[in-house]
Amino acid sequence: MKKNIAILIAIVFALVSCSNKAYLFTSFHEPADAGLRMLYSYDGYHWKDFDTVFLKPEVGTQKVMRDPSMVQGPDGVFHLVWTSSWQKDKGFGTASSKDLIHWTAQKHVPVMEHEPGAVNVWAPELFYDDVQDQYIIVWATTIPGRFERGIEPDSNNHRLYATTTKDFQTFTPARLFLDPKFSVIDAQIVKRKANDYVLILKDNTRPERNVKVAFGSSPMGPWKNISKPFTENFTEGPNTVKVKDEWLIYFDSYRKKTYEAVATKDFIHFENANNRISIPEGHKHGTIVPVKKKLVKQLVKQVGGNRS
Repeated sequence: MKKNIAILIAIVFALVSCSNKAYLFTSFHEPADAGLRMLYSYDGYHWKDFDTVFLKPEVGTQKVMRDPSMVQGPDGVFHLVWTSSWQKDKGFGTASSKDLIHWTAQKHVPVMEHEPGAVNVWAPELFYDDVQDQYIIVWATTIPGRFERGIEPDSNNHRLYATTTKDFQTFTPARLFLDPKFSVIDAQIVKRKANDYVLILKDNTRPERNVKVAFGSSPMGPWKNISKPFTENFTEGPNTVKVKDEWLIYFDSYRKKTYEAVATKDFIHFENANNRISIPEGHKHGTIVPVKKKLVKQLVKQVGGNRS
């Protein structure tokens, strides 16, 4: 009897937790000089656009805001990082917020200033490591002449680097995060369970330019068993969310100017999920953040957000 009651309580708790969940999807619109936009969803499949810019870029050489990546820490604070320039910039932008309306002063974090030949810092991606209680930031940088390359120019031969921080005030020295022996950008760390992580990445070589996955027992790697591509060529900016019993991997199909998704339960088998999703026109890749439904409803009231 007690066992049945416990099972019933667990089911009720799961249903309540699910009903209280919503999602935010950070975004930007080209030419990326306006600032942070966001989509919202109550089911992870169908998205609407808040009709506002949440944060205007103020740092970096070009003062743009591309590839905005956001996580909510265990204290409830949202942390954001972004690409602040296409080139001639050796860092990324960052800011934090408790309510997504009021933000701390923006900072430029010069993570590659120690590398005179570094061309850029692209697509910083945030991951909260709950084991070490720290934030990992992974980005792509080209250093001409440093690594082997394919037919792409040496000025477009990227590798992944990383830093960690506990407070967004001090950052560990940048370290090489992944050299898969090909140009790689747009990486997202996903935790499936303890000691079981997936890295979703873009193979940026010619003629590939598609999305793959790798596997590791730690969020800092090493990463092994890089897969074959599961998207068409000319796709980038993968981002993943767990919805019920499947993972949805969204990505930008930039040649077709569409936003697409695949679904997977094991990161080995993938199926097209385009007929199950809806994304507002103009959305460019960011990250998906599970949040309480109450927060989304508050933001809709404050800034508006019903455009499909």
